[in-house]
Amino acid sequence: MLICLICQFAATGWAQNYPTKPVRLLIAFSAGSGTDTIGRIMAAGLTETLGQQIIVENRAGASGNIGAEIAAKARPDGYTLFLVNLAYAINAGMYKNLPYDLLRDFAPVAQFATGPYVVVVHPSLPVKSLSEFVKLAKSRPGKIEFASAGAGTAVPLAAELFKRQAGINLLHVPYRGGGEAITAVLSGEVPFYIAPLAPTLPLIQQGRLRALAVTSTKRQPMLPGHPTVAESGYPDYEFGNWYGFMVPANTPRAIIATIHGATMAALNNPSVRKRLNDQGYATVGDTPEEFAAHLKSEVAKMAKIIKEHNLTPD
Repeated sequence: MLICLICQFAATGWAQNYPTKPVRLLIAFSAGSGTDTIGRIMAAGLTETLGQQIIVENRAGASGNIGAEIAAKARPDGYTLFLVNLAYAINAGMYKNLPYDLLRDFAPVAQFATGPYVVVVHPSLPVKSLSEFVKLAKSRPGKIEFASAGAGTAVPLAAELFKRQAGINLLHVPYRGGGEAITAVLSGEVPFYIAPLAPTLPLIQQGRLRALAVTSTKRQPMLPGHPTVAESGYPDYEFGNWYGFMVPANTPRAIIATIHGATMAALNNPSVRKRLNDQGYATVGDTPEEFAAHLKSEVAKMAKIIKEHNLTPD
């Protein structure tokens, strides 16, 4: 009993002094990906509000599961943050033997943003609208390839749902990360991609990629001339990502509260909010309890979709 009390007091004092050194932000996707983009924006904001440098560490591979395992096994001391997104809810339903459990091995801090995707093609593809692309795909069943950041990530699911609604057959080409996938589409190696809007927007503006539609329910201010997928003839289609911070399970509540407060302060910073909004992200800023409920709901929702459509990681 005495030992437990001593440990409790020690943990309390430790939490009160937190943070006393730089904090690692694990991003389990490659540099240049959508998750990396938003992660670095938030890292800059947290560096200011938390009072210590946030060091981004990319650990890409295995649909984000390599980085997730590293984060799950990190010390629960507040010095490892883990950026999670929709991919982890998908992974929970897609893979049977993950080396971690999203809901058990992590503690939620906050969901901080949501973001749409954009349907893009290489400019050499002879289509200028989604309907033209679908017509082309139907004339070449199984021959047009689409890129993704890896099997089990959000993009293959977004593409699969679109394929089924449009009645087309596309060939999936998974890459190690979002950055590699975008590079493949830019080079013309793969002509089609349902991409996160943020890292893709400047490439669209430069004419290096051609946007056909956005996956959100409303048009995006950055691409006002581009319709939604729903407007393009698929009224039931909507797809987006969400982003949040988690820490290893058993991280002291006081430390979680400190990180949460710093996250909310970063979101309230006009420059951070502008950077997020300018790239198509909508800020959220919920409580750890609200984020926990969201995660549980998303895991159940993705498991249902995966089962209904008989989706596999292949």
